[in-house]
Amino acid sequence: MLTWLAELSPYFSPLNIFRYITFRTGGATATGMLFVFLFGPAIISLLRVRQGKGQPIREDGPQSHLLTKRGTPTMGGLMILAGVLVSTLLWANLENHYVWVVLFVTVGFGAIGFYDDYLKVTKQSHKGFSGRSRLTIEAIIAVLACLAISYMATPGLANKLALPFSKDLIINLGWFYVIFAGFVIVGAGNAVNITDGLDGLAIVPVMIAAGTFGFIAYLAGNAVFSNYLQIHFVPGTGELAVLCGALIGAGLGFLWFNAPPAQIFMGDTGSLALGGMLGAIAVAAKHEIVLAIVGGLFVLEILSVIIQVTSFKLTGKRVFKMAPIHHHFEQLGWTEPQVVIRFWIIAVVLAITGLATLKLR
Repeated sequence: MLTWLAELSPYFSPLNIFRYITFRTGGATATGMLFVFLFGPAIISLLRVRQGKGQPIREDGPQSHLLTKRGTPTMGGLMILAGVLVSTLLWANLENHYVWVVLFVTVGFGAIGFYDDYLKVTKQSHKGFSGRSRLTIEAIIAVLACLAISYMATPGLANKLALPFSKDLIINLGWFYVIFAGFVIVGAGNAVNITDGLDGLAIVPVMIAAGTFGFIAYLAGNAVFSNYLQIHFVPGTGELAVLCGALIGAGLGFLWFNAPPAQIFMGDTGSLALGGMLGAIAVAAKHEIVLAIVGGLFVLEILSVIIQVTSFKLTGKRVFKMAPIHHHFEQLGWTEPQVVIRFWIIAVVLAITGLATLKLR
């Protein structure tokens, strides 16, 4: 919205700064953080009153959680999404179509998560929305977004998969690309959702991934930088850095209240939306494979669940003491802060590895 101020730069030259994505990304970060700081306490109080007993805690989870986390309100993702939306609408160039596609996925996945959280709270059960129905709606949203991205892509990149560590290797998937990209978005949303099980565990890796992909999107959307790094130039994706900045700011504000012991949980409202948002940005910037590297922690979490369920169904035995894998380490004797901080370290290492793919070509 504020980009229109740049049109007044002939009359007042300092306003030209609103043309720069870097400046607006910083503004979006600050705005998202301040918004959550200012309105967070009121939102938490309202949710606590509305929800009464708070988020139901799984009976088959770590027993300590039944004591330490009972009564904590959920749906904290509303704080993050509100901060992201306000910041984006204020600082992003709203004429950029990629911005609206990513927001479509973010809000759509957030709405699914909100309904899931609502059912859990009202029924006081950890079982919410039907898994099959939820995945179907997520897939529809993701495929629609991918069709739009393919339509907006430059002819040489539409429906093609770029591989990291190579400047020339690109695979033409045809219309199967839409299915593949949709899977990336749905997978990212649910992987972050699985990871959100301990105070602060999901939000920091999400912010690390957002910072990484904000940088990648900015480079991919800049003809000079993309040519120098020999990555594929995707006009318009640089504006997605502003959305990533908004997410980082809102995430920092949320972390203030989600730090142990958490005053509020993100819930599916936040985790599904943020994961879907990261997936959509990766698809738009043509770095889908890099998302699996940068978000390797999320991949590990969801794989641990798949392995655990598959092993138990086939052999009757469990590979992990408890899944997702962060609970496995709790059962091994790690304290919650140890699990969270060590997983943060892993997320940083994976982000650096993902960034390395930009130059190792």
